[in-house]
Amino acid sequence: MPRQEEVDMFMNKYDLDIQPEYRAMDIAAEFGEVASEILALTDYGEKDLQNHPTLEEELGDLYFALIALANSLGVDLDMALDDVLEKYEQRINEGDSPSSDNAV
Repeated sequence: MPRQEEVDMFMNKYDLDIQPEYRAMDIAAEFGEVASEILALTDYGEKDLQNHPTLEEELGDLYFALIALANSLGVDLDMALDDVLEKYEQRINEGDSPSSDNAV
């Protein structure tokens, strides 16, 4: 079962429907938790980052929040990713950086 469908079924089962604006805030909060975990695991950049169960959990929370937002807006994340990869490939083929600032 595709992940977006799985998350949608989970949210419906537990009546977790909220406005997309709040879903966006969830993403910001979860991203902050990922960043905080990375800082803690690296002793604020003094050590190399290694995978850790708490980091995996926080990334899972962020992934769930992103899927929940996409679902609330009717966005197919697989299609959106395909479009982005195509855009990045075009930028690279034109000699630019795939980043949004086009810095080489």
